[in-house]
Amino acid sequence: MRMYDLIRKKKDGAALSREEIDWMIQGYTRGEIPDYQMSAMAMAICFRGMDERETGDLTLSMRDSGDTVDLSGIKGIKVDKHSTGGVGDKTSIALLPLVSSLGLKIAKMSGRGLGHTGGTIDKLESIPGFTTSLEMDRFVKQVDEIGIALMGQTAELAPADKKLYALRDVTGTVDQMSLIASSIMSKKLAAGADAIVLDVKSGSGAFMQDPKDAKALAEAMVRIGKHAGKKTRALITNMDQPLGNAVGNAIEVREAIETLKGKGPADFTELVLELGSRMLILGGLAEETAEARERLQKAIDDGSALEQLKRFVKAQGGDVSCVEDESLLKLADQTMELAAPCDGYVERIECAEVGMSSLLLGGGRETKTDVIDPSVGILLHKKVGDAVKKGESMATLYVSDRTKGEAALKRLGAAYHVGGEAAVAQSIILDEVI
Repeated sequence: MRMYDLIRKKKDGAALSREEIDWMIQGYTRGEIPDYQMSAMAMAICFRGMDERETGDLTLSMRDSGDTVDLSGIKGIKVDKHSTGGVGDKTSIALLPLVSSLGLKIAKMSGRGLGHTGGTIDKLESIPGFTTSLEMDRFVKQVDEIGIALMGQTAELAPADKKLYALRDVTGTVDQMSLIASSIMSKKLAAGADAIVLDVKSGSGAFMQDPKDAKALAEAMVRIGKHAGKKTRALITNMDQPLGNAVGNAIEVREAIETLKGKGPADFTELVLELGSRMLILGGLAEETAEARERLQKAIDDGSALEQLKRFVKAQGGDVSCVEDESLLKLADQTMELAAPCDGYVERIECAEVGMSSLLLGGGRETKTDVIDPSVGILLHKKVGDAVKKGESMATLYVSDRTKGEAALKRLGAAYHVGGEAAVAQSIILDEVI
């Protein structure tokens, strides 16, 4: 085969065979196909697209470009969860201990964040001593023993995706549905779960801002999962305003713990219950959503979900006292208040700008070498539809650098839109793809 011929074939609108995709992806991963030819192919795919079979084959080829995790030695159905990310998304920290407290086996690989806040790993590392640097043997053993483990994603997992994404990022070829879906799912499939629940965000703070695009991505990923023989379903969820009230790292862990104590924000609690119910159904532990939700709520109410979080944190070296008393998770000493400019109602919050305000405080990374300050963050007191009085605090910023705080406060103020009419916030669940 010649890459030149494959580029021409795709440019002319023809479908690539499984053998051709395998040859291309494995050759590119080994460095035998140069970046300039793969760039041309990515651009051809952007213009011509890929059909369902091609997209599935591309995903499987990227999955097989490196190591895959073998979880077959763990009894029961292993269910994974993936979110496309958003502002205030601390879902895994509450959701995974909750579902595993009911007997579902959770073996999850997560990454660090590059953007407005840290990823799940960064957030969990706000807990003193907590580590995700686990050897594979320990990872599997921990899942067997307590039902849950979380480790950092290894460089050997789907290396083709890492290499191809870096190329797409600098050649204007990121926003193509087949390439996005295969990028996400190649890593999920390599992680070895039997079933996958996807949380696809839509709205001003999401990667896919248009609900139609979010649904198209969800449908593409569910098709890929089924193509690979995995039970897969997706919820399309609202990210038109931050999820919950906390945005940051330690402050988000606090909120996740509060949620397992039955004191979490309504929208965040609802999302956790909805995603959890789908995980229980795919894991064979419930037949219907209502039954699953009832079991999940009971695990919160009777404290078993919180106890499972304690076991999880202890097993990974973390200070369990921070789970017992979340106020022990240190927040920055200085605070600044965002005052309402007038009487009225919160009509809209520009979600992405709240995330950027957190980034300005030091809660995220602009480059991979940036160091996150886990103590900074934002606590929202008012969300869409809430009434406000002039001068009343709409949000508290936890600040370790006053200059950064002033910049973040200004940006956060511009993100809030207060008017005379009460807006109705959208439901957290917008759609479902099965």
